[in-house]
Amino acid sequence: MTEEEQLRLLATDGMLVKRPVLVADTFVTTGFKEKDWLEKLGLEE
Repeated sequence: MTEEEQLRLLATDGMLVKRPVLVADTFVTTGFKEKDWLEKLGLEE
């Protein structure tokens, strides 16, 4: 599936996308769990 086809499919059915999405150079995280985000961003206390 091309990127264009993927984007078209995602645009037709919003339930295919889990939000929020955190995209960085070395990882992608979907959904929100504060502990996971803090760990990925190097901000854990």
